[in-house]
Amino acid sequence: MPSNAILYEARQLHKVSERLESLADQFPLVSEALITISGNVRHTATLLEVLVVAKIDPIPEAGPANA
Repeated sequence: MPSNAILYEARQLHKVSERLESLADQFPLVSEALITISGNVRHTATLLEVLVVAKIDPIPEAGPANA
């Protein structure tokens, strides 16, 4: 299913975000920039997840047929 591939990449982006945040602790001179980039990567991952839910795997609407 195509959504699984997108969700896999979103998980990978979350991991990259975590690694960048970890590097920020190790490199104080660039920590602010790394934290900013980490946040942007995390937001992008979240947007991919929302895209999958909203456009590819929408949740069926509740209605009389689903009751």
